[in-house]
Amino acid sequence: MNNPLLADFATPFDTPPFHLIKNEHFLEAIQESIIQAKKEIDQIKVEPESTFENTIEALDRSGKKLGVVSAIFFNLNSAETNDEIQRLAREISPLLTEHANDILLDQDLFRRVAKVYADKESLDLNPEQNTLLEKTYKSFVRNGAKLNTEEAQKLRKIDQELSQLSLKFGEHVLAETNRFVHFVDQEEDLEGLPEGIKEAAAQIAEEKGKPGTWAFTLDYPSYIPAMTYAKNRGLRQTLFLAFNTKASKGDELDNQQIIKDILRLRHDRATLLGYASHADFVLEERMAKSPQKVMEFLENLLEKAKPKAEAEVQEVLEFAKKKDGLTDLKKWDFAYYSEQLKKEKYSLDDEILRPYFQLENVIEGVFQTAKRLYGLDFEENKEIPVYHPDVTAYEVKDESGNHVSVFYADFFPRAGKRNGAWMTSFKGQYQTDGAESRPHVSIVCNFTKPTKSKPSLLTFNEVTTLFHEFGHALHGMLAKGTYESLSGTSVYWDFVELPSQIFENWCYEKECLDLFARHYQTGEAIPEDLIERIKKAANFQQGYQTVRQLSFGLLDMAYHGQSPEEIKDIRAFEEKIMKKTDLLPKVKGTMVSTSFSHIFQGGYSSGYYSYKWAEVLDADAFELFQEKGVFDPETSRSFAKNILSAGGSEHPSILYRRFRGRDPKTDALMKRSGLLLTA
Repeated sequence: MNNPLLADFATPFDTPPFHLIKNEHFLEAIQESIIQAKKEIDQIKVEPESTFENTIEALDRSGKKLGVVSAIFFNLNSAETNDEIQRLAREISPLLTEHANDILLDQDLFRRVAKVYADKESLDLNPEQNTLLEKTYKSFVRNGAKLNTEEAQKLRKIDQELSQLSLKFGEHVLAETNRFVHFVDQEEDLEGLPEGIKEAAAQIAEEKGKPGTWAFTLDYPSYIPAMTYAKNRGLRQTLFLAFNTKASKGDELDNQQIIKDILRLRHDRATLLGYASHADFVLEERMAKSPQKVMEFLENLLEKAKPKAEAEVQEVLEFAKKKDGLTDLKKWDFAYYSEQLKKEKYSLDDEILRPYFQLENVIEGVFQTAKRLYGLDFEENKEIPVYHPDVTAYEVKDESGNHVSVFYADFFPRAGKRNGAWMTSFKGQYQTDGAESRPHVSIVCNFTKPTKSKPSLLTFNEVTTLFHEFGHALHGMLAKGTYESLSGTSVYWDFVELPSQIFENWCYEKECLDLFARHYQTGEAIPEDLIERIKKAANFQQGYQTVRQLSFGLLDMAYHGQSPEEIKDIRAFEEKIMKKTDLLPKVKGTMVSTSFSHIFQGGYSSGYYSYKWAEVLDADAFELFQEKGVFDPETSRSFAKNILSAGGSEHPSILYRRFRGRDPKTDALMKRSGLLLTA
């Protein structure tokens, strides 16, 4: 079989040849790439002496083909999966886990790494080289290199089981999302829903074989508008219960036992390596450093935010009572009445804004913002193969016309794509022997689809989501490191959200909105008074949103900051932990944990606090842009050089100080969130 994954990619910029790749190519390509990677490792081990170049640098250069093939496969498993790819993932994951363990538990290899590490003071390394040496040595130690043979075998078994469990967790959530659909056959039951949302619901119903009705799914562009605008309380309740009981119904898709197994294995792994808990293990390599520091950070924010949040909930309760005589506000009512209240207070809602945010214009606005800040140009390139017709590929160039990156954009929901939004890479940036490999970066979202009569019109929240993910993409695209393992987004997890979250700030700036916010029918620029209303409404329910975000961070830390022996019942444990952040009555039968993919499928275990941690950094950093001008060239150059291009080449606190001239302060976040108490 001629396998396109194993041949040289005869494509622009060496991009994946998606048009040639078939599911049956993946297993062979992974197996062959592992053999090739093992040969590269064996070559390192036969060198007569251990040097930084022939051991540490050589390790970073090894396995490049395997990295590319794995990235293609697992990105498809998230964005364009099917039963066959999911089956392959269950077969491929153990192979990759075993290969990683073969490297990190190889005593001969570790001895070479340890020898270079012991000699580090005499090696005259630059900061990036020193970071690579530290990271390489620690990765061996933190993954069992100092364990005895019996302990190492135990670690291998744990890692194999964990890789399978996280896959299964994600498969269950996706299957639950895909199997739910709710049909409405009376138009009066759709009162309050904007015409565009009704049209989209009719389109979904038609696609599902029930023309003449309206269908709602658990995909965000269907679920969120229904919860926000549908006057029909029964419809909101039905959707809310479906969304918040995913993978918790005691059937074949239930994730409760999987969570218990994941927690037990993570804890066993941490204690095997000499740590008190999984959180202690994870946080050793984070800016926060310890579970105690994280808890202190979260509790401190909760103390400031909760009184404001409670007042905001009370305001909504009083509004609902006055408007509709509602006295028992439920969780499925909150978004609906909040939106009504926001409209009354600020004369603003998503439907007023949506016509100004046609997706194509917002994309162009994102590109223009990146051009004004960092001198980047984005040109669609139809010669670059894509993995689905909805995906668009661009070549990114700098001001001199030099190639910077390939950028893929994938925006609409479909059955093979998990919910949410994320940035990822198909290939990282690195340099070898003076030659540079530029990155291939992708963002994947689930936005409102075009209908027969309207283009894709985004909510303001979807606009900020696009800017957020594009901020991550800039971190990947502008990478200028030597080593792939330190390049782009390969930074401490509580630093990785800074580039994404800071980029959201431009959405609230007139200078930025004027670049793209135009009415899709008239071409009229967004009125200035509407921009002012957006700014005024920016703090609407910030207390509530802060407490909600903190609740996830606290739940994550509760799961991972202790021995899971006491966690006999996932539902009861979650209820106990969420009690102090619950602002509305608990809805019986609902759960967050069983679809909490960030911590049980993604990489956020013991790291969900990072979103709030990075908010402190982004608010503080953006304050400098506000002082100098949001498109100030000098500040932009400094942010690009010290944050975006630097990747993980040095400790994030050093990089941040280099940009800001000092350590971050929390004042900017407190002020922006309206949580700063003023005299």
